[in-house]
Amino acid sequence: MSLATDIRGGLSGAFLLARGRPEGILRMSHDAAGAARSFWAVAICLPGFVLLRLLTWQTAGTPPDALHALAASALLYVIGWAGYALLSRPVVAAYGRTVRWPRFIAAWNWCNVVQYILLLAASIPGAFGAPGWVDQTLGLIALFWALWLQWFATRLALDVRGWQAILLVLLDVVIGLFLGG
Repeated sequence: MSLATDIRGGLSGAFLLARGRPEGILRMSHDAAGAARSFWAVAICLPGFVLLRLLTWQTAGTPPDALHALAASALLYVIGWAGYALLSRPVVAAYGRTVRWPRFIAAWNWCNVVQYILLLAASIPGAFGAPGWVDQTLGLIALFWALWLQWFATRLALDVRGWQAILLVLLDVVIGLFLGG
């Protein structure tokens, strides 16, 4: 399968999953090569990551050395992404689902693109001066949708119970909080 085919399939599958359609998981690669190609999602999401960081600075204030802060944030972005992929593997193995890990990681990568789009879309009204309650409500909706999407994709990709998928989502959240703190 080519990179273009994987990107097309991965993104279309992620958008189907975001709408609650389980057949989206079937569009994700299920082999190691497809899982490796799915890491192109890191590059696809990078502009969204930078834009979210700039939107945060718009409201919270720009740090004194903005370029240094942005470089450090970008480094943590890559470490967090790779870290979750590495740390999820032994958890998936403990579930007895090692053979399904490539599809899981491909689904996780492509669903991250949708999650960034959700978070960016929710941030736009606040950036244009919407009242705080509107900005916060949209942010919460986007956050819960993103978490639900990751849980849904995890459950389908690994064929595990809901609580097992929750533990993998929590692992991602904890890594993000640790690196963001």
